[in-house]
Amino acid sequence: MIKVALSLLGVLAALAPANAQQYLNRAVEIIVPFAAGGGNDLLARMIGEGLGRRLGQSFVPLNRPGANTNNGTAQVVKSPPDGHTLLISSVGLAANPLLYKRLPFNTLSDLAPITLIASSPTILVVPTALPVNNVAEFVAYLKAKPGELNYASYGVGSSPHLATELFQSMTGTKVVHIPYSGGGPAAVGVIGNNVQMLFSSVLPVLGLVKGGQLKPIAIAADKRSPLLPDVPTFAEGGVDYKFSTWFGLLAPAKTPADIIATLNRNTVETLQEPTVRARIAEQGAEVVANSPDEFRAFIKAEMDRLGAVIRNSKIQLD
Repeated sequence: MIKVALSLLGVLAALAPANAQQYLNRAVEIIVPFAAGGGNDLLARMIGEGLGRRLGQSFVPLNRPGANTNNGTAQVVKSPPDGHTLLISSVGLAANPLLYKRLPFNTLSDLAPITLIASSPTILVVPTALPVNNVAEFVAYLKAKPGELNYASYGVGSSPHLATELFQSMTGTKVVHIPYSGGGPAAVGVIGNNVQMLFSSVLPVLGLVKGGQLKPIAIAADKRSPLLPDVPTFAEGGVDYKFSTWFGLLAPAKTPADIIATLNRNTVETLQEPTVRARIAEQGAEVVANSPDEFRAFIKAEMDRLGAVIRNSKIQLD
């Protein structure tokens, strides 16, 4: 009798992975709510390739930009909760509920977190002609010219916008916001000294910093970036300032728990592959790969943190 019971348990254990994967009856869409060509695309492809290898189905990234990521997010929220539509999202997921008066979804109740994929610290870059070389000099320079200098962003409510507003509130400085259409134009604006500062994730400005076209001041992280080991942290410069761009994987709310568990397990395994970790590190980011509950808690903490910045800065969009 015991042998029969043990045998049955063995059969059930062998069948469990297959049952968890039975939902995959067609290709899975990974919605990327950004224009093509960014770091989100790379992550979506890497995650999609890893999940495809493990689960035996195609995972296809689709770009659905617009409305500061709200268009693509709304598409996922409205999709059937069956694991066939996923979302790669970022800082806007936590910021937009505070930025917009009305949203067609609720971030916490309409989405099911799967895992926080990676996080990339923000770096402050300035024109090479700006007469500052460290955090202390930069803050002093801004305080000497209140309201006379400009900073770039990728648009109202974008990560660089919020990062700069937080920096101003922490340092008692005042700089004029100049929104650009994207990271490339914003960096060009700094190179030409049309704007005097940009808080950017590392990758978009890495080549410009190494090529001497932009001057790095500090990185907003706990430690220096291995891609730019000579650039100090803000804490080293006397300002306890941290800000990062992060990327996470989510599904529509009410997606069955076993599907979420399957996607989490296989995504985490993908992110632990040495080649994937290396490729993400090359983008200036660090793998996180946490649990759904940990990711949900992270989103809530980000909403609280960014909400304070948005309220203090009186940023509001229709």
